[in-house]
Amino acid sequence: MKLRYALGASLAAAGLVLSGCAGTGGTEVEQNSSSDKVTLDFWSNHPASSKKIEEELISEFEKQNPNIKVKLTDAGKNYEEVAQKLNAALSGGQVPDVVIASDVTWFNFALNDQFEPLDDLLEKVDGKADDYVKNLYDEYELNDSHFAVPYARSTPLFYYNKDLYKKAGLPDRGPKTWQEWDKDFAPKLKAAGVQPLSVPDGSNYLDWYFQGMIWSLGGQYSKDWTMTMARPESVKAGEFLQKQFKDGNFKAAKDATVAFVSGQAASMLESTGSLQGVSEDGKINVGTAFLPSPEGTAGVSTGGSGIAITSKSKNKEAAAKFIAFMTNPENTVTFSQGTGYMPVRTSARELPEEKKYLEEHPNFATAVKQLDHTRKQDVGRAFVQGGGQRIGAALDKISQGADVASTFKKVDEEHQKIIDKQIKPKLK
Repeated sequence: MKLRYALGASLAAAGLVLSGCAGTGGTEVEQNSSSDKVTLDFWSNHPASSKKIEEELISEFEKQNPNIKVKLTDAGKNYEEVAQKLNAALSGGQVPDVVIASDVTWFNFALNDQFEPLDDLLEKVDGKADDYVKNLYDEYELNDSHFAVPYARSTPLFYYNKDLYKKAGLPDRGPKTWQEWDKDFAPKLKAAGVQPLSVPDGSNYLDWYFQGMIWSLGGQYSKDWTMTMARPESVKAGEFLQKQFKDGNFKAAKDATVAFVSGQAASMLESTGSLQGVSEDGKINVGTAFLPSPEGTAGVSTGGSGIAITSKSKNKEAAAKFIAFMTNPENTVTFSQGTGYMPVRTSARELPEEKKYLEEHPNFATAVKQLDHTRKQDVGRAFVQGGGQRIGAALDKISQGADVASTFKKVDEEHQKIIDKQIKPKLK
């Protein structure tokens, strides 16, 4: 189960480019009275098969707000399709009031004034924005305003097979650093006759998983709006990744869970959203750990989606009430426990039902605790059109032996041109 999607080639084919998003340029839209009966159109791809949960939450919202009805629209099978459909609607179709937006697709719409700034609206409806997990909420910040609230959010997680680790003479934990993995964990697992780690390949978001690794090894894709993949520390991290493939420590696959669940791989890097499926399979004794990173270094990125209000909505105050309700502490717990996504409110962890759930599901508790060690994704990956896809392809090349420095330099040059020509002129 994939819980986040890169802004891929399909968006480019649909004409969604940073320099020319359909309907570019925000306008003041006359609002319906907050006392009138209104119907909100909510576009969703129902992340992690969550349609039933969404319908139940909507039903409860309508009971509490009898003047507001919510139409739940199937807007696509994934985040990319939702973005394509929205882009088409902005060219003259029916635009929704509320829409799902992924960790990478939201930025383009916000940059082109198609999403409404939420800070004042949330304050008006007592949305308690300060209760959102800060690292998650602040990922939607542009020009000192927030353009979405976190909804179906995930992080990468380190999974391991407890029985295979024991057989290899390893402790019942993940490696604390990638250096410990390379020098101790991987050699022992290979000696035990098992593939040390399975990881998604470049076409399946290796760029997302490598984001945390490059941080933990001292590099980064970009710093602010300057690409930094060609810098020595980033190249060194790329060479470390290349060594893992060359030494047989890593094996890339379209679906990393296949080798892990079958017992062929002792470890894997996957989304927290894979936890329910892997655990419920019951074939292996699963353990989870934070991604390896030195003490004090945030080595975990985030992914998934948020909910935004379109600038063309005539019901922005009602929409603000709705998105605040869908992501309030009680409802984020309901959504989280039903899907495997992270609870997006800080206070949610203190609810009795969440405390009980975390006690009964220690692997999920690991994922929740790891939220405190996350950081905002590098803009050079998340906000550059096609960025994740381009970096993923580069990582595939170096995993097969291509020169790291020249491969990373090419990505830097391509991304910097896009940033300088298509993004910077629109920043305030």
